[in-house]
Amino acid sequence: MLGALCDSPHSKVRPADEEDRGPVVSDEERITSREIHGIQPWVITIGYRFQPSSRHFVGTVEQKQRERLHNQIQNTYHLFDIAIERRLTPRFSVTGSLPILFAYRNQLYNPRGEYRVRGIGDMTFGGRAWLFRPPTESGGNIAVGLSLKLPTGNYRATGIATDAQGRTIVATADQSIQAGDGGVGFVVDTQAYRPMWFGTMAYFSGSYLFNPRDTNGVSTFRTRRGEEVMSVSDQYLVRGGIARAVPKIPGLVVTFGGRWEGVPVRDLIGKSNGFRRPGYAISADPGFLYTRWGYVFSCNIPWAIERNRRRSVTDIANGVHGDAAFADYIITLGVSKRF
Repeated sequence: MLGALCDSPHSKVRPADEEDRGPVVSDEERITSREIHGIQPWVITIGYRFQPSSRHFVGTVEQKQRERLHNQIQNTYHLFDIAIERRLTPRFSVTGSLPILFAYRNQLYNPRGEYRVRGIGDMTFGGRAWLFRPPTESGGNIAVGLSLKLPTGNYRATGIATDAQGRTIVATADQSIQAGDGGVGFVVDTQAYRPMWFGTMAYFSGSYLFNPRDTNGVSTFRTRRGEEVMSVSDQYLVRGGIARAVPKIPGLVVTFGGRWEGVPVRDLIGKSNGFRRPGYAISADPGFLYTRWGYVFSCNIPWAIERNRRRSVTDIANGVHGDAAFADYIITLGVSKRF
């Protein structure tokens, strides 16, 4: 989809003297030897996400007293993602990605401590298909993908902490900074784009992670009924907006849209017991793309408009409403190269 936003659509022209051998196929289905030799089938993308979270919410109400009392929790994430795509045909490709997490949390309740987590996350691999063979007459297209998520990330990371009696112990790091979740899952995703008026391009992408496993058996050190172990939760992300090339600056495209991401109260498949912090953040999502030297560089800075920490299954059972720390903004960077 990055290529579609950065390049203008063009028609495929077949030379008059071109000769093709093999089974007789329609003109639309034919792929010539010249096209095959011109294909660069590999795409490598390196992404980075920076997210500092310290604003506490119960529902959509910010708990401003936490900042006044200096007892807010600070989470800081540095998440790198290395993704590889291999195009098999103009419509079909296989993909794989491996996240690498560096996270920090200052936990001001028992077990108290500063937790640092470093390591690879849960890797995914799968396939993706464009519904219409590119290039299309409209200049737009829709892709759907399906990937398997494997529990390659450490979901039992620990740190040195102190308990209620002041003793030094080894405690499990909070669920929010674990590199993995311990569950085998699968991801369904979609991408779409279409040229619009005034030289703009509308774009959309969405993904949903299905995690059928209920809990992973890792202790949370919590005493509330039902929250003794970590839940393995679904996740989702939806983005959409418009993009436009900047006049007189070749290769530069500006984008503006919205972003909605979060964790549901209940998973779509399987049970939803254990401790989780369900909720979502809705953000304005400005950014840009820039192509140069065969690379595509991207940057987005989503800024939160609404944050909502919803009641979990255990919250409902216990008649309470827990809180969660959200970020004001996120910085995402990316660079892609086709080989």
